[in-house]
Amino acid sequence: MSTKLIVTEKPAQWTGLPEGVEVITPGEYFTDEVYQKNRKVKVVNLCKSYQYQSLGYYVSLLAEARGHKVMPEISTLQEFRFPSFMKEDAEDFDDLIQQLLKKQAEDKLDLYICFGKVSQPALARIGSLLFNLFQAPILKAVFGKKDKWILTQLKPINVADLPEEYKHLLSGALDEYLQGKNRLQKQYSRKKYDLAILINPDETTPPSDKKAIQNFVKAGEKVGFNVDLITKNDFAKLIQYDALFIRETTNVNHHTFKFAKKAAAEGLIVMDDPESILRCTNKVYLSELLRAHKIPTPEYYIIKKDKLKDISKMGFEYPIIVKQPDGSFSKGVKKARNEQELNEVLKDFFQTSELVIAQEFIPTDFDWRVGVLNKNPLYVCKYYMARGHWQIMNWKNSTGGAPEEGEAETIAVEDAPKALLDLAVKATSLIGNGLYGVDIKQRGKKFYIIEINDNPSLDDGIEDAVLKQQLYQHIMQEFMNRLV
Repeated sequence: MSTKLIVTEKPAQWTGLPEGVEVITPGEYFTDEVYQKNRKVKVVNLCKSYQYQSLGYYVSLLAEARGHKVMPEISTLQEFRFPSFMKEDAEDFDDLIQQLLKKQAEDKLDLYICFGKVSQPALARIGSLLFNLFQAPILKAVFGKKDKWILTQLKPINVADLPEEYKHLLSGALDEYLQGKNRLQKQYSRKKYDLAILINPDETTPPSDKKAIQNFVKAGEKVGFNVDLITKNDFAKLIQYDALFIRETTNVNHHTFKFAKKAAAEGLIVMDDPESILRCTNKVYLSELLRAHKIPTPEYYIIKKDKLKDISKMGFEYPIIVKQPDGSFSKGVKKARNEQELNEVLKDFFQTSELVIAQEFIPTDFDWRVGVLNKNPLYVCKYYMARGHWQIMNWKNSTGGAPEEGEAETIAVEDAPKALLDLAVKATSLIGNGLYGVDIKQRGKKFYIIEINDNPSLDDGIEDAVLKQQLYQHIMQEFMNRLV
């Protein structure tokens, strides 16, 4: 296979490309094993949509999971969800924008940027600047002038939305990119020694209960932080801090990701960092990442929305577990006992996502949970299944919004099976060096990764049952170590 791929719904439109470039469909990229195994691949994602959980979104997501270099990256796509971020970055280059646009006759300018290139030589520096900040194949930037020029809109666009007169520009810029002539840089500075803990007082199943949060506050103060509890309404205060600890359930399509992204951009030490949120919260990405690195998992299948009619040909063994890509706390996970139930679940899940995960069902009395901090095991728990249920949490029997939960048992790290700990550390090393909770099934003497959580549960009396206050101090000390 070629090491340079263009992924698009209409491959026939792309001709005359440099030698060694292959044009394929999203379906081919998702399912063909040759693209799953080769990791030295450059992918240009030219799908018609990059919206959350669209085909274009999943092309970039799976490319990153497979270790491919992809344009655009998922983190870039998420930046476009928060226009205020883009305008703040543009303000850093306000003098350059005013200087280069001062000769524009009109009070509005639409600027099309193809891999950093623009058709107006006088505006080349703006095109290069915006491409370095927001690395997408085709950008449309809209500038407006009242008292001065302001970037009013910036978005990635589809080839079909690019005016015909810019198609030649795109072709030449794409050739340069594929030949490695574009070099991208992005740098941020950071500030300095207060810690913010992001919580949601109204969350039904938060990752840490109130007592645990107070333990974090005490531990943070002990290692030398001034600690504040903040909520989603305190976004503007982030720049006052040196570190951010997110203790609210995370999701990419959520304000927690916005906080993580902003904190990282400002140079704060942040857990969960935005890359970990991206990698852990989407099960499609995580499954591909683990498979690419030969990490043992239950057998799984990625089911595409337009292949629903082919389910009977896939030869599933029932019961089978079906997962929404971005579910959490056992939500968005269902068990199908037969093909009829599977079709019902898929029709429901496909309302919000183009892809769904189907996973082999491994019945056990409990799941292992290994907490890993900066590539070292921190705690080990056994989470037992809820009474009469196949999951740790039973949302069907929930009362007052809270699920029915199974018992938990915490053991010392040194008493846990070495193979269990080694697998957890190996798996989380693919994600980053933050704080993770690894869910693992055991069948006989073999262990299988079920999930890696970027925002693991840390509750008083459960995960801290062995280490007590030292658990909280280890985590707070990690923040301090990264600052000093």
